[in-house]
Amino acid sequence: MDKKEIFDKVSSIVADHFDIDRVKITEDLNLKTDLDADSIDFVEFVLEVEDTFGAEIEDSEAEKLSTIGEVVDYIAAHQQDKK
Repeated sequence: MDKKEIFDKVSSIVADHFDIDRVKITEDLNLKTDLDADSIDFVEFVLEVEDTFGAEIEDSEAEKLSTIGEVVDYIAAHQQDKK
């Protein structure tokens, strides 16, 4: 799966989970500050990403993910690890 496909899926998750218009979602969108996500919102988002992509994101790694672009890059990098 390429980064565009990953971005599209992550954007859909963000739009549904945070009730935001999909056209407002960019790679620079900050999950914690732009979406005003609290820790529970963020954990639920990470769990949904894990389910969608069949990946496990360690808590220590999840804490480092702030923007949509970072989430996309993380998923892309870890999919390559599995190949």
